[in-house]
Amino acid sequence: MIRRSRPAARRHIPWPLCRRCSGIALDLGSARTRAWIAGRGVVLDVPTVTFPGNGALHPIQRGTIVDTPGTARMLDRLLGPRLPRFGRPLVVVTAPVLDGLAFRTEARTAVEILRPRAVLTVPGARAVALAAGADHARPLLVVDIGAHLTEVVLLAEGAVTDARRTALGTGDLGDDTTPEQLTDAVVDMVTAMLRQDRTSLTRTALRRGILLAGGGALRPDITQDLPGRLGCPVQPVPSPHTAAVRGAASLLAAEHHHPSATGTA
Repeated sequence: MIRRSRPAARRHIPWPLCRRCSGIALDLGSARTRAWIAGRGVVLDVPTVTFPGNGALHPIQRGTIVDTPGTARMLDRLLGPRLPRFGRPLVVVTAPVLDGLAFRTEARTAVEILRPRAVLTVPGARAVALAAGADHARPLLVVDIGAHLTEVVLLAEGAVTDARRTALGTGDLGDDTTPEQLTDAVVDMVTAMLRQDRTSLTRTALRRGILLAGGGALRPDITQDLPGRLGCPVQPVPSPHTAAVRGAASLLAAEHHHPSATGTA
């Protein structure tokens, strides 16, 4: 009797040798750029600046990529040496909810410098909810107070159903802008959303409470004032300044289980 042996299971080659496993999660902010690399975790949390000449320039301003080639050079400088030489990473990029189409278009162009096999984009608010492990079955309000941009986003079943933004953030706080003014802006956006919502989603989300992310979630003068002004609980996410990139990383891990996903979304 002839016994046929089964072929040995193919041994998985871990990152960074596995070309299919390489992946990057990116949060391109106006003030900070954060990157998570598969197998390494969060490896970058640096100022969003380029150095084309004698000085530093900011290629991303208030949620808008104003210098796409400069953004590409920055990514190549920061991430190029950290990636496998012959690998083609899957890249997940967070994007603002409003005016996100223009941002996603420019981000994809800039990310091409990393030779990705695919580029996926995710709304920053959804990435924050993923990082917090929030229940997507119920409506959720996410407030992301960044350095130069603040967004209020209503999620229902994980999808964006309404959003507001203001070109104001913690980086503007000083003699001309106070924490109270930033809090007022958030309250005004939530109030407008509530008044214009013909469904019960916003009200249901408010009863559940607000998920707070960004650098503003680290400021007691904001976190202690918002609950009383809004009349609902306000819960800062753990490590709120890196929540978006960590949420993008969780999406990257989920996509890794579907290697057939080779297009952009």
